Amino acid sequence: MRVVFLDRATISPQTTLKELPFPHELELFEHTTAEQVSSRIRHADIVISNKVKLSERDISGAENLKMIAVAATGTDNIDLRACHSRGVVVSNIRNYALQTVPEHTFALIFALRRSLVAYRNAVRAGRWIESGQFCFFDFPIRDLKGATLGIIGDGVLGRAVADIGKALGMQVLFSAYKGRTDMGPLYTPFDELLEQSDVITLHCPLTPATRNLIGEAEFTRIGEGRRRPLIVNTARGGLVDESALVAALKSGKISGAGFDVVTEEPLTAGHPFNEVLGDPAFILTPHVAWASDEAIQSLADQLIGNMVAFVEGRPVNVVTAQ
Repeated sequence: MRVVFLDRATISPQTTLKELPFPHELELFEHTTAEQVSSRIRHADIVISNKVKLSERDISGAENLKMIAVAATGTDNIDLRACHSRGVVVSNIRNYALQTVPEHTFALIFALRRSLVAYRNAVRAGRWIESGQFCFFDFPIRDLKGATLGIIGDGVLGRAVADIGKALGMQVLFSAYKGRTDMGPLYTPFDELLEQSDVITLHCPLTPATRNLIGEAEFTRIGEGRRRPLIVNTARGGLVDESALVAALKSGKISGAGFDVVTEEPLTAGHPFNEVLGDPAFILTPHVAWASDEAIQSLADQLIGNMVAFVEGRPVNVVTAQ
């Protein structure tokens, strides 16, 4: 088996990739551009990709291709229809981030609700010395107990976030997607969640139905209330209209935002988030909510396991199969 890993650099160098137990030739590339994909996978039996896009043209030109092992949960970078028509098995990684993403979500929430960045910046600027007393009160500090946590997305990550929120004494709401009214009595209508939540956090996939789920109209609705919620996105860039978010933050319709993902990654020079990177009410981390040491090792182990299972004729975590 010829195995080609197109973007090894997307997995921490400290992570151990176990030896594949079947006869193979492994070729590792730290990065692969769109122009390099076709030539690099042309003779591969198994292709490993985290974020490198594999188009119909790339897949059609890889005559020996039998499996794509996705080193992530999301498969929007793979042309699944082309794989299905070619009989190429695609397997992804599942449930490896059950601790790390919820913890990162709440790290952002705690930092914003307690103005940690603003206070840290003020201390560094000498404000504590200037105050002349043991503390100062320049920025708001809000407890989470009693606050309302609105969660969009009720998969394993959304429910893990809910569990933490409940343990902290928060009231938890799960929302139906915008325009959905058939989700049952346990779901709060989307517009009502926007109005009632002190913190809104997204844990849903990016699909045509969820793109710009929160945009200018939603921020206008939020701004009509008194809660001025936090907006947190550790799911996918594109779920929130990023220009509209910046405008909402600047106008005071929301009290803060914590994002781990953007539509264009890495962040580009012209991205609207650059306008608020210096605002302590805005925290942007570089798509690392998933990346605790423990989670990455779990991902790597599952990645190897997916390939072994395929070679042994019992494919697992299959997104599309023969």
